[in-house]
Amino acid sequence: MSLTTPFSVQKLQTALHAKAKESPNFRFHALYDKVYRKDILAYAYERCKANGGAAGVDNQTFENIEAYGKERWLDELAQELKSRTYQPLPVRRVYIPKPDGKQRPLGIPTIRDRVVQTSAMLVLEPIFEADLPKEQYAYRADRSALDAVQHVHKLINTGHGQIVDADLSSYFDSVPHAELMRSVARRVVDGAMLHLIKMWLEAPVEETDERGNKHRSTRNRDEGRGTPQGSPISPLFSNLYMRRFVLGWKKLGHEERWKAYIVNYADDLVICCRVGAEQALYEMRAMMSKLKLTVNEKKTRVCYLPEEKFDFLGYTFGRCYSMRRGRVYLGTTPSKKRTSEETRIGARAIGTRAGALRLREIGSRAQRRVCSRLPGLSMSGTCLSGRASARSQAAFCRSATFANAIVSAAPPKVFTKVECWA
Repeated sequence: MSLTTPFSVQKLQTALHAKAKESPNFRFHALYDKVYRKDILAYAYERCKANGGAAGVDNQTFENIEAYGKERWLDELAQELKSRTYQPLPVRRVYIPKPDGKQRPLGIPTIRDRVVQTSAMLVLEPIFEADLPKEQYAYRADRSALDAVQHVHKLINTGHGQIVDADLSSYFDSVPHAELMRSVARRVVDGAMLHLIKMWLEAPVEETDERGNKHRSTRNRDEGRGTPQGSPISPLFSNLYMRRFVLGWKKLGHEERWKAYIVNYADDLVICCRVGAEQALYEMRAMMSKLKLTVNEKKTRVCYLPEEKFDFLGYTFGRCYSMRRGRVYLGTTPSKKRTSEETRIGARAIGTRAGALRLREIGSRAQRRVCSRLPGLSMSGTCLSGRASARSQAAFCRSATFANAIVSAAPPKVFTKVECWA
């Protein structure tokens, strides 16, 4: 997304973040009126439009809104919010395939609800961003899955060779509403904002069966848990609730006891330990149970490096072999079960006469390493191009040298401290 945040929105976000950072126990009020502020609502609409996405249960598209009149549509939505008559519509649920053959549920709110959720996220995110610990990498500015991979790569090469490879069952569908709302209320005391969040959490879900019949359910409201995976504000809820586990791990002394460091990306996490991985696994299970989350026992295990390997965020960590230097080392390679789509596209692109593999996230030093390892490849700015054979491209892009060139090149981050577990 290449949208530039308006100065007025930046100014508000900076002020909210600064206050949250300065006063960890401060509770914010008078936030609801910011949600329907004209500049914030208009920017939220542009972000939703840039993201695209399918229509919700009302079948309204961005083309319909533009034909109706965007300004008129936004004014009517702002008036609904201001008069407290806004009510979210049901979320349309679809299923997308997972790498293991199963299906992942995805919620698609209406454009109207997506715009309001994005507007609320623009107000709330700077507040909670000040509280999120360094171990959480998902859905945050200037952080990515690659940063999480780099962090794990660093830990396994500094003596943290006992790994708790954890997997949570249906994390987004399991987040309990009452506990999540307490985490939100720790910082937000605006009753209208809290009511808005509760309405989104309890919104009905609409599914279409094989015969085309539509069915609505209120499972989230009836069971008091779950946040629709796919809605704009769901990532914030995901990070906010997982924060409880990360801070609790430190507060209970587990990190110091076993030198056990968490690396978390959404519902994926590993715990890299120097010692005591079995005890760490036991305590992790106990904490997740208290948080009303379910550990997937079939996929959760303890891995001992270098004898074993483990997968995290599409990469395999473990023993690698350097044919060039004739040595064995702990490194990172793209996972066999989930070869990166970007790598495959890049490998095909290099094979064309004018093709290029863009590696904007790595520095020139790593680019030179890549060029030196693949004959026929040259470097031009932030692109790697050439006419190497398709077979050599694909083999190299799956190699440890390629993966480690990228992982080792990412710059270090400056992290913030969190003082309380809530």
